Amino acid sequence: MTIINLSDGNSVLNQYLAEIRDKDIQKNHMRFRRNLERMGEIFAYEISKKLNYKTVEVTTPLGIAQSRVLADEIVLGTIMRAGLPLHNGLLNYFDNAQNAFVAAFRKYGKDNKFDIKMEYFTSPAIDGKVLILADTMLATGASLVLAYRKLMEKGTPVHTHIVCPISSSYGVEYLSKTLPHKSITYWTAAIDEELTNKSYIVPGLGDAGDLAFGDKL
Repeated sequence: MTIINLSDGNSVLNQYLAEIRDKDIQKNHMRFRRNLERMGEIFAYEISKKLNYKTVEVTTPLGIAQSRVLADEIVLGTIMRAGLPLHNGLLNYFDNAQNAFVAAFRKYGKDNKFDIKMEYFTSPAIDGKVLILADTMLATGASLVLAYRKLMEKGTPVHTHIVCPISSSYGVEYLSKTLPHKSITYWTAAIDEELTNKSYIVPGLGDAGDLAFGDKL
């Protein structure tokens, strides 16, 4: 698995990362969602550099232009609900993409142990396409692996790009050991070292779903 951490370089992405972490700026839910959306747009642009293109002729009012356009078919897959603003940002750039959604959540038992439950799944066929799978945070990696394996029931993509703006080092290592090495690129903006005994990322940013859409019932 190839790992690309965009915060290793300087770009405006780092500004948005700082803002989604900031506990005071987080109070503005709309800004939190918009920052995730803008980060999705930046990830989409960077991923676009790794895709395949073809040359087509475009008729202008004055003649014919040779243009390079995407040759790959793309499926955008997102883990709800926290990943929805990120999904919107990716879709702003890959506006012709097909879309897949997975609803997965933690169900806690005793001693802070939890199982990952899936309540909803929908996806087009992905065989021979490029899959972009997004979630705002990667903690243990369990829900993302579950979503990935569910999506593989719809076919085998030519390549998978996984986008998680904030990651734990544990989760990244788990994905590296669990998922195929050659056919996956992992994109992030931060790799944090600590997970609490409840598997919360530190420093992380808190509960991304609550910050984007309000407290759960």
